[in-house]
Amino acid sequence: MAEPLILNGKALATEIEAELSVRVQKLVEKTGRTPVLATILVGDNPASVTYVTMKGKACRRVGLEPRRVEMPAETTTEELLAQIEALNEDPDVCGILLQHPVPRHIDEARCFNAIAPVKDVDGVNVASFGAVTMKQEGYRSATPGGIIRILKHYGVELAGKEVVVIGRSPILGKPVAMLLLNEDATVTIAHSRTENLPEIVRRADVVVAAVGKPRFVQADWVKEGAVLVDAGYNAGNVGDIDLENCISKCSAYTPVPGGVGPMTICTLMEQSVQAAEKMWGV
Repeated sequence: MAEPLILNGKALATEIEAELSVRVQKLVEKTGRTPVLATILVGDNPASVTYVTMKGKACRRVGLEPRRVEMPAETTTEELLAQIEALNEDPDVCGILLQHPVPRHIDEARCFNAIAPVKDVDGVNVASFGAVTMKQEGYRSATPGGIIRILKHYGVELAGKEVVVIGRSPILGKPVAMLLLNEDATVTIAHSRTENLPEIVRRADVVVAAVGKPRFVQADWVKEGAVLVDAGYNAGNVGDIDLENCISKCSAYTPVPGGVGPMTICTLMEQSVQAAEKMWGV
């Protein structure tokens, strides 16, 4: 079997960011304003702090202005909703990101849904999900959007193919399944209560692992020639697929790190630029 194709999300993201920089410069020249991406961080979860910092750096690379809104862990749902509403009303803010997860006492879904759809550049509210599912105008969840972009860029055929998505979270598993369905794939969504999971995965032409368990997908689950998309990121720089042992069986795979992760942030940047262009008529 030939060497598998590496679906290099980092390289693709670098290409897209270069294009976005040009578009942002055009926005600034035409309006005299710099688009703002506001990120709300509630509490001090170390992983969340890292992700927010990475997103701020990405903003600067493409010319967006990052606005970091830090709120204490004791913040109430009502206080967070008030902050979101203030950002909804701010004409300089073209995108709003509420860093997941928020502390458990906060109604995260209610806060996601409070983000104005025109500024929901992370694609987390129900209106965005519904619009994208029905092939209407709306912003995709960032990681699912990045996954589809990688697969299409590298010419992975989806129409008519059998895809198994492992994971059903509202910001990853469910939306990526809908996006794959919109590409005419035949999609199975598996999860923690799925019976005979290895047998189901063995049918798949494409496997999307988004379960949050290190090296969960084993080599003997994978069909020869399958495409492996690892959307997991766990301690030790390992994903949800045992890539070390699966690579010899697959035809293409996303590395961890350097695969899905960079494209998640890139999708967020791209949708923020799109939002600014729509809001400011450029």
